[in-house]
Amino acid sequence: AKGFVANSFYTGLTATEFFFHTMGGREGLVDTAVKTAETGYMSRRLMKGLEDLSVFYDQTVRNASGGIVQFVYGDDGMDPVKMEGKGGRPLNLDQLFMKVMATCPQRGHDTLSPELILQMLNDKLSGQDASSGGCSDKFKEMLRKFFEDRIKMLRSTWRALQLDEDRVGKRDSSIEERVAADISGISAKQLQVFLDTCLSRYHSKIIEAGASIGAIGAQSIGEPGTQMTLKTFHFAGVASMNVTLGVPRIKEIINAVKKISTPIITTELLSEQDELFAAKVKCSIEKVVLGEVAAAIKIVLRSNQPHLVVELDMQRTERYMGISSDTVQLSILNDPKIKLKSEHVRVIDETKLRIYPTGTDKSKLQLELHNLKSMLPKLIVKGISTVERAVVNPVLRRDGTFDRYNLLVEGTNLLKVLGTPGVDAKRTKSNHILEVNKTLGIEAARRSIIDEIRYTFENNNMMIDLRHMMLLADLMTYKVCRVILH
Repeated sequence: AKGFVANSFYTGLTATEFFFHTMGGREGLVDTAVKTAETGYMSRRLMKGLEDLSVFYDQTVRNASGGIVQFVYGDDGMDPVKMEGKGGRPLNLDQLFMKVMATCPQRGHDTLSPELILQMLNDKLSGQDASSGGCSDKFKEMLRKFFEDRIKMLRSTWRALQLDEDRVGKRDSSIEERVAADISGISAKQLQVFLDTCLSRYHSKIIEAGASIGAIGAQSIGEPGTQMTLKTFHFAGVASMNVTLGVPRIKEIINAVKKISTPIITTELLSEQDELFAAKVKCSIEKVVLGEVAAAIKIVLRSNQPHLVVELDMQRTERYMGISSDTVQLSILNDPKIKLKSEHVRVIDETKLRIYPTGTDKSKLQLELHNLKSMLPKLIVKGISTVERAVVNPVLRRDGTFDRYNLLVEGTNLLKVLGTPGVDAKRTKSNHILEVNKTLGIEAARRSIIDEIRYTFENNNMMIDLRHMMLLADLMTYKVCRVILH
């Protein structure tokens, strides 16, 4: 079934298996041949777009005509080649700290208290201003976080051993406190050496002026693109909700396509632990047509006044919440295709409506009624017209435990989704870059380009330095930003 080949060539394929195996093989070959052409052309266009970008002596990234694309390369001016830590960090602080502790022993010096460690760190960093050849705020924050985490770990260890925090490492301390200080404490000399090493190594990693980062960035995005699959779909949280990935998705992003193949709005909720709340928000976003909630749409031919009768199904209207004959009447009157006025649509009771034709010509009355009958089932009575469907998605943490509920909305119109009651507008994202630009502006579109390229590559288990993606996103959006600045 579905082309599964159970036998090997050795045990012998059945006729059906042979056919399906040949089919799969052919598709694989065609896929490879088409992919080389697609990725090759993509790489060429990337190179042509980025080739003239380089770092100038004032740390800015400019093109051949001197236009500024980035004020500082990658927000921190670091060279991606020289990065050590995970995620493109300049230094692997844990490794460096262990090295300093091993090469520069305490030799009976007093251990610093957590407060003194932070004070020394702040004194050292306060003189390091990025504008005067110091280090970036991002790097300072990274150092602070490293020491804060280390201090937390020290305190928890000392508490577990029931030691007095203020006496650890002092000359009058007990044997246990001295041992604890030797194993986990840090002296003033060690901290000084560690901070000096960090800063000197940080300065050696700053990108040189004249580096042709445009060409390097184009290569760094284009080359892994050749390793990607051509036809990959991944199910966003729920089966049957496909998300385009691989080469087609990268092409969509770089081409800034107006109509992407799978637009999905990841909607975060204000009450994210409540499944019932998520279902209510889903009901207010998802499109509902009259055909889904109507029990019957009938033509009544009477000699005095022929008309249409719409009967609503009570069970279905309760399920979709907030649909009544009054809301249906409003939807009919607001629909531009069904040109009816309020006197033509009458509410009989909470489940029944009568619709009268507008024309006075008796010969055309029946035709008009039939036209109305064919249009009414497609009339949208609730939700957003551009949304195909919404799915409640339980989000899991990395360890597989439940974290929260969110909605995956298949379709466009980010603005209406953001305005829906119960939606957390600050954290809601769309994968349609042009729509993000229209709704939230060019800065949001730039961020979206970076996030989408990163997500696509990470799904293929490829890690690219964020600085290359930032450069591409900036090249795509800097002209709009320049107009705004002027």
